[in-house]
Amino acid sequence: MTNDSDKDGRLFDRLSGTIERVTFHNADNGFAVLKVRVRGAKEPVAVVGHAPSVAAGEKIDAEGQWMVDKVHGRQFRAERLETREPTGKDQVIRFLGSGLIAGVGPATAERIVQTFGTKALDVIENEPMRLVTVPGIGKQAAARIAESYRERKAIKDVMIAFQDKGIGTARAVSIWKVLGSDAVSLVEADPYRLAREVRGIGFEGADEIAERFGVARDAPERLRAGITYALERAADDGHTAAPRADIIERAARLLGVDEAAVEEALRAAVGHGDAETVTVAGVECLADRRLSRAEKTIADRLKALGDGRPPWGQVDVDAAVARFEASRRKTLSPSQREALAVVAAAKVSVITGGPGVGKTTLLEALLTTIAGSKLTVALAAPTGRAARRMAEQAGREAKTIHRLLEVDPASGTFRRSPSEPLEADVVVIDETSMVDVPLMAALLEAVPLNAALVLIGDVDQLPSVGPGQVLADIIGCGSVPVARLTEIFRQAEESRIIVNAHRINRGELPEPPPPGETADFYVIEARGAEDALAKVVEVVGNRIPRRFGLDPMRDVQVITPMQRGLVGTRHLNDRLAELLNGAPLDRIERFGQTYAVGDKVMQIENDYDRDVFNGDLGILKRIRSKDDEVVVSFDGRDVKYGLDNLEALTRAYAITIHKSQGSEYPAVVIPLLREHSIMLARNLIYTAVTRGRQLVVVIAESAALAAAVSDRRVRRRWTRLKDMLQPT
Repeated sequence: MTNDSDKDGRLFDRLSGTIERVTFHNADNGFAVLKVRVRGAKEPVAVVGHAPSVAAGEKIDAEGQWMVDKVHGRQFRAERLETREPTGKDQVIRFLGSGLIAGVGPATAERIVQTFGTKALDVIENEPMRLVTVPGIGKQAAARIAESYRERKAIKDVMIAFQDKGIGTARAVSIWKVLGSDAVSLVEADPYRLAREVRGIGFEGADEIAERFGVARDAPERLRAGITYALERAADDGHTAAPRADIIERAARLLGVDEAAVEEALRAAVGHGDAETVTVAGVECLADRRLSRAEKTIADRLKALGDGRPPWGQVDVDAAVARFEASRRKTLSPSQREALAVVAAAKVSVITGGPGVGKTTLLEALLTTIAGSKLTVALAAPTGRAARRMAEQAGREAKTIHRLLEVDPASGTFRRSPSEPLEADVVVIDETSMVDVPLMAALLEAVPLNAALVLIGDVDQLPSVGPGQVLADIIGCGSVPVARLTEIFRQAEESRIIVNAHRINRGELPEPPPPGETADFYVIEARGAEDALAKVVEVVGNRIPRRFGLDPMRDVQVITPMQRGLVGTRHLNDRLAELLNGAPLDRIERFGQTYAVGDKVMQIENDYDRDVFNGDLGILKRIRSKDDEVVVSFDGRDVKYGLDNLEALTRAYAITIHKSQGSEYPAVVIPLLREHSIMLARNLIYTAVTRGRQLVVVIAESAALAAAVSDRRVRRRWTRLKDMLQPT
């Protein structure tokens, strides 16, 4: 074994040997645990690394570092792992009989090697029809064996080609899994496709690989890729277009070139259709072509859907109200009657308003009114938690929008489309403020033009995490009927959560309960970050469980404006994990995060294969490093993850307010400090407060709470949908 160092100066060990046993291999990500016979070692050593395929009997060359795992002992962690064909008879037999080559088991492998000796692999590759001389192998079997061997060799050639460019095995496996056997030529032609297509690489990673493939810093394809990336970052900030000057400045900084070079590349990008020049509020902007088309789709489909009469025909609202009130023993207020009249007369409509104003009752009244029409109704929401809550409130099935559109988990495309529309006469979408432009475009394309569409949401909450401000633009355009509910009903008035949410929305400070009174809303003053941190820990760990009987792990959710700082998600997760899960049975570190058995975790992306969704909360039950497996329990259902899939999970003792959108929790604790000033805005604190069902505790510096409540700034999103929807 020898030492070497990579380009960053890290000292690496080298190891060579023969694979004695493949303890574990994950075909999806290449993660492998191997037992390797190394010359001079009394026992086989454990090697952990990534390879697209491995088999007993193969020789390996690895570069990495020796580590001591507290469970599995001494291991060689390979940063680079390359396999070579076996040479000795016994190794060739083990390799062929490992199950890696289709149609060859241990007995067949032994017969092949008895016939051809150590030349067996050469025969399979170059003269496969000679295999028919082996007892039990016919022409079809020989062809299948040869094809399987060639496929495996092609994978190996891809790995070697990438490794020769200095690309690590784990990254090379990720690229191969997406691009296949043509990966090398595809990356040579356009290395920046990796930023778009291969998870975890990003522009910086693709740029580094492009340099290894000889792409110059001023190459036109690099400059165009930088412009595309700048537009994607603008979309990450919520914009569907951005001022031209902003994109040029951002791209120049990213690429490390002057703005004149970006200007020239920008003309080429527009000419190639990567971007479009548009005007927003009199400002020359650039728009990503995909988002520009999506906004136009939304506008065109809403206009087409809005034409004509609703499928339930004309409604006698007074009679409908009387029937509803008699059957449900509920009384609609004058404002709800007016809202029902608006929605019942429209083919496309919006229901909006804050908590406790009767949005759910209005939907219930509409569904009762049209029940006699024998119409098919589809209910959906953007997240799994929101869909479950909608189903509970409506008393009928509700799906995520992705499930409604029948997403293909592998490709991310939807089966439901203009050519195969939804089988629904009425489509109702809840939490519409969370729906971004691409998803709304896909949804509207799948809604039949003869169907009615009802959008429900609180326009005063934070807009979608993805690009656009769909609900706000639809309401603001003036051409779509809107039922805006503002009256807080008597039962809701008993909740200080609801009353204070509306106070905040009006720019008024929340009112705490009188001293000594048990209530559902409290404000605790904090004197700086350290005091706020101490009070969060005390409230979560002691006060809430003792006074309200709520479980601090299951029922209490801390939501905070930012990730950084003493009361940011990162530090709070460390402190709360220490408090609530201080002696875990096992832990593991991945992607800069620690995961421990017993941790509260959140799924941060939709995963339709595992049937878990963005915002779902679970408890980490088991870590099996040896088997590349972590098990998380979501509402009593165990879900397995590979160690390289843990990016989809984050510890969730504390989450950002943005991540809490669409969810409700029995109790929420909200720290607010002046150091959060960049984030302090009324819609942020309003969204946070409305996440709590039974209890809200705000732990805040007085100045920070006052700043948040008084700040009506809504950070501008550059979008065109409102203008597109306005009557011409």
